Amino acid sequence: MPADYNGTWELETNENFEDYLKALNIDFATRKIAAHLAQTKVFVQNGDEFDTKTLSTFRNYELKFTVGKEFDEHTKGLDNRVVKTLVCWDGSKLVCTQKGEKANRGWKHWIEGDKLHLELTCEDKVCRQVFRRKK
Repeated sequence: MPADYNGTWELETNENFEDYLKALNIDFATRKIAAHLAQTKVFVQNGDEFDTKTLSTFRNYELKFTVGKEFDEHTKGLDNRVVKTLVCWDGSKLVCTQKGEKANRGWKHWIEGDKLHLELTCEDKVCRQVFRRKK
């Protein structure tokens, strides 16, 4: 197994999130609320099978996937689109590509020490988030 993502992670930094949300055509009010939320990510990993949750006081999102298996993802509660999603390993990084109406959409997760890094992309916008493992 390339990396162990199991655990609970709390958001520390959130760079360029609003521009990323604009690229997804998220409305003004939702962008303003989302930009000020404390997010928590929960990973349950069993080999290449993942059950992930992104939790906040405003909205929660759950994603289950198996690395290397493409699936239809309905981004309900986010931008409410259906995308073809594929998550693959790149060394110890999880790399996701999402095919749909938005170009260059996806994300990358990787761990450095007790930090979980997330890079979100949509079109020409990149958001960088860093989470700290909760003890």
